[in-house]
Amino acid sequence: MTVTRKFVTLDANATEPLRPEAREAVLAAWAIGGNPSSVHGGGRRARAVLETARTELATLFGATPDNVVFTSGGTEACALAIHGLGRAGPVLAGATEHDAVLRAVPQPLTVPVDGRGVIDLAALDAALAAHRPTLVCMMLANNETGVLHPIAEVAALCRAHDARLHVDAVQAAGRLFPTLDTLGADSMALSAHKFGGPKGIGALLLRGDRARPLPPLVAGGGQEQGRRGGTQAFELASGMATAARAARAADQTAIARLRDRFEDAARDAGAVVCGAGADRLPNTCCVALPGVASQTQLIALDIAGLGVSAGSACSSGKVARSHVLAAMGLGALAGEAIRVSLPWSVDDAMVEHAIGAYRTMAQRLARRAA
Repeated sequence: MTVTRKFVTLDANATEPLRPEAREAVLAAWAIGGNPSSVHGGGRRARAVLETARTELATLFGATPDNVVFTSGGTEACALAIHGLGRAGPVLAGATEHDAVLRAVPQPLTVPVDGRGVIDLAALDAALAAHRPTLVCMMLANNETGVLHPIAEVAALCRAHDARLHVDAVQAAGRLFPTLDTLGADSMALSAHKFGGPKGIGALLLRGDRARPLPPLVAGGGQEQGRRGGTQAFELASGMATAARAARAADQTAIARLRDRFEDAARDAGAVVCGAGADRLPNTCCVALPGVASQTQLIALDIAGLGVSAGSACSSGKVARSHVLAAMGLGALAGEAIRVSLPWSVDDAMVEHAIGAYRTMAQRLARRAA
C-alpha cells in the first residue's frame, strides 16, 4: 500500500490558492464565449462581464472605471507605469523593490532602507532634491519580508518635489485594501493571483488626470482605451474581481495570529526574524537561521513536507542571496533566510505541521553548522 506523505505549502506570496468563487466566475464567463470588442450580441455579453469586473476593482481600490487598465499581471502593470509615467526624466526606486521594477528601469536611482527594511525618508527627500525625478517607484509591502513602507509620507515628499508616484501594491492588495487616495499615488499595480484570483491577469490603476496620455507597451488594436493592445481576457478579469471581493471579507487578524505563532516557534529554534519591529503584512514571516544556507533549509523542509521559499518566486527557480535582506544590512543572513507566507486557506493544523518541520530542521542543521 502506498502511503502519501502530508505536504503543506505556505508560499502564498508566490501565489495564493485559487479561491472557489474566482474559479466559478471564470468558468461562468468562459461559458459566455465571445470577444469583448465584437459588436454583436456575444461580444456585448463578454463586454458586460469585462466592464462589471473593471467597475468592481475600481470601487474596491479607489479608481474610476476608465482608469483601470487590465494587464497580464503585476510585472506588466509596473512596466506600463514606468514606460508611460517615467519617460521624461530619471526614475527613483527603493533599494528593496521587486525586480519587476528594478529591471524595468535602465538605470534606476535607488534609495536606501533602514535595518528593518523601511524606506529612509530623509534619503528619499535628498534624492528627490538632487535628481528631480519624473517618477518614484515604491512598493507598499515587500514581497520577501512583508515590511510596509509609509507610502502616504512618500507621496507627500513626491508632491513637494513635483514627482509622480507609482505604487507596486501587488503583494499588499488582498491583505490590505489601499486606494489611490489613501496612498496619495498616481498609479498602482495589482495582480490577481496574489489574492486568490487566476494567474495571467492584473491591472494598472491610474489617478484622474494622470490617466491620459499613457503610451502603450503593446499598441495592438486600441483596446483598454489605447493603453494596452490585445484581446481582453474578460474571463480572467471576472475571476480577479470576484477574488478581490472575497479577499475583502477575509479575517486577516486570524491569519496574523497564526503567523505570529510560527514566528515565535522559529525564534525559539534559533531563527532571526527579518523586518521585526516594522509594520508588516499579516501573513508574511521572513526568518534567517544563522550558519545554514537558504537552499539547504528549503531542501530539508521540502523533504519534511513543507513548501516555503527563499526570496522572490520570480527568479526562475533560482535560490540566490536576497538583495532585499542585503539592502537591510543583514550581511550573511541575506543568504540564510526563508520566507513563510500564509495563504487565505491556512488553518491551525497547517501551521502546527510547519512548526514541527521547522524545529526538526533547525535542530539538525544548526548542530551540523556549529
